Amino acid sequence: MSFHFRRCALPVLLLLTAGLLPAMGAQAQPLSNVAVVSSEKDDALILIDTRSLAVSGSIATCQRPRHMRLSVDGRLLLVACGDSGQADLISLATRQSVGRIALGDDPEIFDLSPDGRLLYVSNEEDGELGIIDMATKQRVGAVAMGQEPEGVIVSADGRRVYVTSEVASMVHVVNTATRQIEKNIAVGKRPRRFAFNADGSELWVSNELGASLSVIDTRTLAVTHTVAFEVKGMRADDISPVDLKLARDGKTFYVGLGRANHVAFVDAASKRTRSLVLVGKRAWGLGLNRDGSRLFVANGLSDDVTVVDTASAKALKTVPAGRVPHSVVVID
Repeated sequence: MSFHFRRCALPVLLLLTAGLLPAMGAQAQPLSNVAVVSSEKDDALILIDTRSLAVSGSIATCQRPRHMRLSVDGRLLLVACGDSGQADLISLATRQSVGRIALGDDPEIFDLSPDGRLLYVSNEEDGELGIIDMATKQRVGAVAMGQEPEGVIVSADGRRVYVTSEVASMVHVVNTATRQIEKNIAVGKRPRRFAFNADGSELWVSNELGASLSVIDTRTLAVTHTVAFEVKGMRADDISPVDLKLARDGKTFYVGLGRANHVAFVDAASKRTRSLVLVGKRAWGLGLNRDGSRLFVANGLSDDVTVVDTASAKALKTVPAGRVPHSVVVID
């Protein structure tokens, strides 16, 4: 889904000079023990120390940063910027940009092949899955999708790429060898993001306007379950699941419920909601630390991140995170 913002007159530089964000000095340390949050309206990455749970700095990046992920070798943080049509490559060692890759118009979500050689990105306006060679930084192919593709995830063996189409309410299954759509799977209304279960036998899909998740069997490519959400005092229209993450032990899915301002803890085996945790406004992107004890929730309308203790299913702290935080990657 695209949201277009007017650029605000208060850039990150003013936040730095006001003392609201610590500046990155010349002797910046490698990125570690931080939750990196992409701030769409600041053209910056906000850094939250995972130990003190306080903002520790920021990194300037390209225009309207959204989705992020680490490179396969763990040396780079890749940042997709919607208004720049680029991926910014941030070195974890230096906290500096070391290059940019053209991603095409309005890049949304991306994933890498298991060997790190190819980048697959959804281009919403063009209705395509773009394919980028990471060595040459050139576009080497594209696959036509349904309207407004967003979620992208590559199977562990690299043989398939799954892509959501928000308008078609489908998941497109792309064969990476032929670069053709292998199957179209009807799911809930306006599907957004993905997560595999622990052994890769199931692919879970969030349905933003369906207040639900669809569970796809990756062997039969059929929907086997639907997980519906309810939040007391809210209509189904107010429940808009987007990002989801699998717990480190593989037993729980964490789901950001968007406008419902909660995160759901869903049992992976029974496919039932165990807990609901109140967070900020429009719970959007999720990030999980290495040991799985802390979940970082980007709240796009309250401009903050809620830190959740996963063992107790309780919010620990709310941390400012720029303007319109989108995604979270935890580096620890």
